[in-house]
Amino acid sequence: MSEKTYSGFIALVGKPNVGKSTLLNNLLGVKVAPISPKPQTTRKRLRGILTEGNRQIVFVDTPGLHQPMDALGEFMDQEVYEALADVNAVVWVVDLRHPPTPEDELVAKALKPLVGKVPILLVGNKLDAAKYPEEALKAYHALLPEAEPRMLSALDEKQVAGLKAELLALLPEGPFFYPEDFAKSDQDFGEWVAEIIREEAMKRLWHEVPYAIAVKTEEVAERENGVLYIKALLYVERPSQKGIVIGEGGRKLKEIGQAARKQLEVFLNRKVYLDLEVKVYPDWRKDPEALRELGYRSSIG
Repeated sequence: MSEKTYSGFIALVGKPNVGKSTLLNNLLGVKVAPISPKPQTTRKRLRGILTEGNRQIVFVDTPGLHQPMDALGEFMDQEVYEALADVNAVVWVVDLRHPPTPEDELVAKALKPLVGKVPILLVGNKLDAAKYPEEALKAYHALLPEAEPRMLSALDEKQVAGLKAELLALLPEGPFFYPEDFAKSDQDFGEWVAEIIREEAMKRLWHEVPYAIAVKTEEVAERENGVLYIKALLYVERPSQKGIVIGEGGRKLKEIGQAARKQLEVFLNRKVYLDLEVKVYPDWRKDPEALRELGYRSSIG
């Protein structure tokens, strides 16, 4: 008789910049989600697949829930609500360094309909950097008293392993959704490459510019010498932003390209030639059609 299997979907939710993607990457033991110190680095739902023995979790990493300012913001919030529609558990990540904000209240409100239906774990993150973690967690817990609170640092392997064991134990009996040897993420290769480039751009640019950037992988080709050629376009909304991304004498774009290439070569374990170009796509964040064209597919607009 074959062994019973257990599987389920678990959503990671929270306001922007609380460490959801860092937690996901460390739960999976590999980087599938982009990370930068800036809020709203994650723009799309991303599935991370964890298979251990006879158990499989499909994590759904979501953009930070916030008050939308444009069509991109609406798309990101829609991604969160859709992710919550059919899950077996929710991990609500909060930042223990700060008390709750209206955005945290927004998350609590979004989770309210799930109370009593699925387990909701309130995970206080950044324990290593928080001055008053217990007080902060108490304030978050008051927003949704039905959630089960715990604290950790997403960078602490032992603490993350404890959470992982807890989540694996929550799974209902059921067949695997993905083959056991499936890659850790459901992103296609071009999307994954584009997200790595966007992450490096976000880290190196300031003010409004990082949020005005979208990246699209145009071409991936194997060269005769074994080098992987990747051509990607960085879209901005205004000509002045194009100048900032390129930088004086092309220095900034070169910096972004070198950092992204280094990441890609480490992950792929092969030589990569990264060809980057910057183009202006006026006000793409406000245009539902542009969003679809740039890979933000959704029911908006």
